[in-house]
Amino acid sequence: MRLKFLILMLFALSISLAQGKVGKIDFIEYDLPNGLHVILHEDHSSPIVAVDIWYYVGSKNEDPNRTGFAHLFEHMMFQGSANVKKAEHMAYIQKAGGTFNGSTNWDRTNYFQVVPSNQLELVLWLESDRMMSLNVNQENLDNQREVVKEERRWRVDNRPYGTQWEETFKRLFKEHPYRWPVIGYMEHLNAATLEEVKRFFDTYYVPNNAVLVIAGDIDVEKTKKLVEKYFGDIPRGRYEIKRPNIFEPPLTQQVRDTIYDNIRLPAVFIAFKVPRDGEKDFYALDLLANILGSGRSSRLYQKLVYEKRIAQNVNVYAIGMEDAGVFKIDAYCSIGHTPEEVEREIWEEIERIHNELVSERELQKAKNQTESQVISGYQTILQKADQLAHYYVIHKNTNEINQELDKILAITREDIRESANKYLKPENSVVLHYLPKEQRASK
Repeated sequence: MRLKFLILMLFALSISLAQGKVGKIDFIEYDLPNGLHVILHEDHSSPIVAVDIWYYVGSKNEDPNRTGFAHLFEHMMFQGSANVKKAEHMAYIQKAGGTFNGSTNWDRTNYFQVVPSNQLELVLWLESDRMMSLNVNQENLDNQREVVKEERRWRVDNRPYGTQWEETFKRLFKEHPYRWPVIGYMEHLNAATLEEVKRFFDTYYVPNNAVLVIAGDIDVEKTKKLVEKYFGDIPRGRYEIKRPNIFEPPLTQQVRDTIYDNIRLPAVFIAFKVPRDGEKDFYALDLLANILGSGRSSRLYQKLVYEKRIAQNVNVYAIGMEDAGVFKIDAYCSIGHTPEEVEREIWEEIERIHNELVSERELQKAKNQTESQVISGYQTILQKADQLAHYYVIHKNTNEINQELDKILAITREDIRESANKYLKPENSVVLHYLPKEQRASK
């Protein structure tokens, strides 16, 4: 009986997804005189509101000798401001029954809160207070610097395969700031001075470098007045905001290296430099990543894990950034097998993609999964707020939220083969073999 019920529920969900294509997401957007871009989305389906503020600053805006500042401020922003004591921001949100967090990547930093809609004014006060008067002092710098350093030890230095992202990116990108890790280098965090950190805040955490998205159970006109009340008198930044405008030369030959790590199973990581998020070729390669390595029914999982049993796991994904994209294949070897074996099979499958069209069934499955992910990705107010900010900051067109899915669904099998032939080739790749440290000692 339970099995029958589960099947019926799954069938109902599939029908609802099939019938419930993403409807048009309505929004209004405007600028305050100080440059703050505001996006409002009204949705009364539940009595909550999401406030999501994106600062157009990520690791790519950093000084090459002072990396990690954008991520450092993800922590610093909760250390108090003129009218809010240290850690009080979090306490206010929790007492109001809300949730909060922040994140940083190569291109932007964001801070978000979801609260009952009658607490909107509280959140706007908190966000405006730290935008205007964050406590950037020596005590806060010292303690949050140590927090970030510990996070780096945990996420990167002391985690098996933890360095593979920065080892890959620094070989893919020789000129562009994507070449250093978002979390930064330990020596740069240690060397950071209070004056440098203050200058970074005063340059980038200003209204003319931010987009404020408010989505949910709001009255638009009342919300506009609240935004003006709390953000209207914050002055524009006084420093020039510099955007990287760096030409990254294409790779002309394959980059290969071996990394000895504190691991037990060898692994192979292959990465290709591909077009930026929003380009047609990126959409085609994103669908191909799904076909090759998303889930257990994907081509490489079936071939490497089930059939040949030379890998324990494999994943393929396309990473879209503002200035470039990365197509990445991660494969972890089975006991007794080598990266060379696994890599050979991966290149054979890529060659097959070059020469044969993917099947209609494979492409339709990838499109179905993408459509399902997009639809489910708009099920919460916060998800919609985050996507509105994403399309404004990264795509330079907020209405892409209503257009991108159609562009993806229009991709053909021929488009996928053409994109693969242009970008998934050895001379455009970085290949890293990860081996246990003991193997280096034995050589």
